[in-house]
Amino acid sequence: MVSPFIQALPKAELHMHLEGSLEPETLIRLARRHAIMLPYATADELRQSYDFTGLQRFLDLYYLALTVLQTRDDFYEMTDAYLARAASENVRYAEAFLAPQAHTHRGIAPEVFMEGVLSALEEAPIRHGIRGKLIAVVQRQFDEDDALRMMADIRPWRDRVAGIGLGGPEVGNPPSKFARIFEAARCECGWRCCAHAGEEGGPDYVRDALRSLKVERLDHGVRCEDPDLMAELRDRQVPLTVCPLSNCRLRVFPDMASHNIPRLHQAGLRVTVNSDDPPYFGGYVNENYAAIQDALGFSDDDLSDLARNSFRSAFLEPTEIAHYLSELDAACKASAHIAGTA
Repeated sequence: MVSPFIQALPKAELHMHLEGSLEPETLIRLARRHAIMLPYATADELRQSYDFTGLQRFLDLYYLALTVLQTRDDFYEMTDAYLARAASENVRYAEAFLAPQAHTHRGIAPEVFMEGVLSALEEAPIRHGIRGKLIAVVQRQFDEDDALRMMADIRPWRDRVAGIGLGGPEVGNPPSKFARIFEAARCECGWRCCAHAGEEGGPDYVRDALRSLKVERLDHGVRCEDPDLMAELRDRQVPLTVCPLSNCRLRVFPDMASHNIPRLHQAGLRVTVNSDDPPYFGGYVNENYAAIQDALGFSDDDLSDLARNSFRSAFLEPTEIAHYLSELDAACKASAHIAGTA
């Protein structure tokens, strides 16, 4: 149950895959629009398949589902729908992932997905009262040459892209595989850098992302539980974009009560809360906040700390971060006043 405090809490979301935001009803409708045959006849039938034994089982369904994205309007609609939903949960700022290789490999031209997504992001402040930026994700199951082609494909839009990330199946695809790509992204395009590490893979994958890719932010990162590594993450205040519901649905943890997010938070790491692929994993960002409060005893003050971390960890200028933090402080003060007069 999402509390009024969580609903009113201004927050940023930093780990959400646009292709993973397609609701089952939207998937079925787009499949019919483009005469694409899926092995699911209805939205309910598709939703019933969201029972995952691990990351690869999810990715198989994820890559099947994104085949319904064919036109600029499809990509615009997908992005706009996520932003509208996020804004309704008082997400004030979002950084959304898109995987260009997943679309160019299907024969979709870069201008189709880039213009569809970026147009929706750029119109969002007026349409929905939320700001957003795009992070292009390298798919680690492909080779370095493929990643270089991806960068060349989207280079015409480089000034409208905030950063580069690394996604896909983690085990067997260490971050060091893409060190040259991230160096070029940072130096030639001016992009900020983050990477999925420490979801399937253990502490060595996290270290590799820090050393080889020089990332500013770790996506997931929950398997960082080596004392020396945790101390480094704490001391450097490297953000972790944790996705609690996703971690449980993909069996990183057997249930929410077993999640290590309280230990990470109490150890002083900069933890944020995010939704990953919300329709697949049982909830958008507010449901993730509610889940850790219900199962793990996070107080409202703890949740406001996590929301503060989300703005501090965003790929924004310091003045922009300060603006959002003042908005957060005002909301928490108003909540405390209401609680005090109740």
